[in-house]
Amino acid sequence: MARAPRRPRHPDATSEQRLDELRERAAVEGVVRAPGVRAAGGPMPLADAAEAAAGNGDGASGSTGYYGRPLLKEPTWTWEVPLYFFVGGAAGAAAVVGATARAVASGDEADLVRDARWVAALGGALSAPLLISDLGRPERFLNMLRVWKPQSPMSVGAWTLTAFGSSAGAAAFADLVARRAADGDSRLAVPVRIVGDAAGLLAAATGLVMTTYTGVLVGATTIPAWNRSVSVLPIHFAASGLGAAVSLLELLGHDHPALNRLGIAAALAEIGTGVVQELDDDPAHAPLKEGSSGALVRAGGVLSGPVPLLLRLFGARKAAAVAAIAGSLLTRYGWVAAGHESARDPAVPLGLDRRER
Repeated sequence: MARAPRRPRHPDATSEQRLDELRERAAVEGVVRAPGVRAAGGPMPLADAAEAAAGNGDGASGSTGYYGRPLLKEPTWTWEVPLYFFVGGAAGAAAVVGATARAVASGDEADLVRDARWVAALGGALSAPLLISDLGRPERFLNMLRVWKPQSPMSVGAWTLTAFGSSAGAAAFADLVARRAADGDSRLAVPVRIVGDAAGLLAAATGLVMTTYTGVLVGATTIPAWNRSVSVLPIHFAASGLGAAVSLLELLGHDHPALNRLGIAAALAEIGTGVVQELDDDPAHAPLKEGSSGALVRAGGVLSGPVPLLLRLFGARKAAAVAAIAGSLLTRYGWVAAGHESARDPAVPLGLDRRER
């Protein structure tokens, strides 16, 4: 038997009197604490029982979220993305180190320039497949190159990665050809070195963007843990990338004092960003300090900052290099994990007390 349609409710004297009372209370108190009316079958979530009993329920809480689900969509990034952040950041910083060493080159820096260029080239070659693997199909990466959108970190990143990978590879290959030409026809070595140096400068310029743009990309989202760290993330990722690049070169056998100074500077920058993060009591940053994501972020910070700094001060450069590389990698995975946790928590975007979880 079909259910009879519900008769519409028309205002009467009682309801109008109640409205007048609410208006008067609102004018005096500013806020009226009273249970509202939920339309039968309506989609708005019910308040917690304790809230309803206290008359404070508004249908949304830190445990119910909105419509019973989180307000924000979790990032769909897979394991390739944080690895891409790590590889691309280290490669970009290595290109900068190589170009700087080339600018002040003497006989002692020639091998450092060569290895820095190859670290940058290999990192650029690995970065594109990692990004394409996350996107699912190669044409999706190519589609991002159809237009140039300077206001979009993703568009800037796609173009930067393309330019960086090409120039870093050209610089490394030119260095190889120039070395072999020097053993044979020396006339070929000079023009090849000129081309290699030009490519190295372009790789360094785009490498600077590679080390920082991923921080901007992460911060340019609605996920609170990322968005409210947008001023710190580019510096944080750049310091992490520099520390990893210097460490890789040291593990390849380079013990130039300048590398050690760069490693110390990167560690100090990591300590600084870590202190800022720990002192910030914004509820949005809770995933960076609590749970498994907080453990990853903090472990990455310790391994990137205090541990390598102390080891370098005591002369244990190889151990410091291993710690810095591990910390840089953990940092990227920790931040991505924190984004997942932040997106699941409805309390921050709703402006509610996080104790109700």
